[in-house]
Amino acid sequence: QVPVVESGGGLVQPGGSLRLSCATSGFTLEHYTIGWIRQAPGKEREGVSCITISDGSTYYADTVKGRFTISRDNAKNTVYLQMNSLKPEDTAVYYCVADQHYTIQAMCKMVPGGMDYWGKGTLVTVSS
Repeated sequence: QVPVVESGGGLVQPGGSLRLSCATSGFTLEHYTIGWIRQAPGKEREGVSCITISDGSTYYADTVKGRFTISRDNAKNTVYLQMNSLKPEDTAVYYCVADQHYTIQAMCKMVPGGMDYWGKGTLVTVSS
């Protein structure tokens, strides 16, 4: 089993919407912080949104605040990222990450490399 698997990426026009899913397995989701990290070509990784599964606390980068929403479905062991009003600058590979110790602020602001699980990523392209 792969611990985290992303899906839902694709090509969308500016102003459109996508919902990314992160399916998790093999660990107790409630004990983890889950994050969406993105990396565009030639740019550094950016922590987009993170969530503490146990209490639902969330963090959003300023670049996506008001447009993206992170949520979780504990019964399905899945975390979602609803992305609305997409812009060309949102184009990137989006990775789902999980860690048992980092806070949402640490995960999203620092994007540490040594997190417990990284997915393989899903490509989001925003273009007309």
